[in-house]
Amino acid sequence: MYTGVAEPGNGGRDIIKLTSSKLSTDEVSFSAVCPECGAVSLFVGTTRNSYQGKVVVQLEYEAYIPMAESELKKICTEMRKKWPTLKHIVVHHRLGLVPVMEASVIIGISSPHRTESLEAVKYCIDALKSTVPIWKKEIYETQEFTWKENKECFWTDNEVTVEHKREGN
Repeated sequence: MYTGVAEPGNGGRDIIKLTSSKLSTDEVSFSAVCPECGAVSLFVGTTRNSYQGKVVVQLEYEAYIPMAESELKKICTEMRKKWPTLKHIVVHHRLGLVPVMEASVIIGISSPHRTESLEAVKYCIDALKSTVPIWKKEIYETQEFTWKENKECFWTDNEVTVEHKREGN
């Protein structure tokens, strides 16, 4: 597990957590709230139960943690340049197995007014999906699985999936 906290200067905090433990919206919300802010915007990405007609039973995430941490810090820095009033930025991403309906990623951002935090949350998840080295494997009820490549990734021209059957099942 990796948890990092940076204090960028305006009294705010950038909190990044990569963990195999179950994520908590309460924890992210509590970490993002502050007395000078009237808005805390949250994004919760969960495992859905189907994809293109296949029944999904869980996802599995892997990451190159040092680079993921570095890229998430860059995203926080960029958001603070675009929206200087942001106070706390909290990004928790789960690694390992994530069952259906559980959170894979939770982002919480506080600001004095809602517009900045809402725009920053959208920017954050889009940037995360396009630059952070976290890979997702969809596991289906048939025990087949597909490694998914995000369409948003800057290093790819299109979505590529590699399908496999689990060995020994």
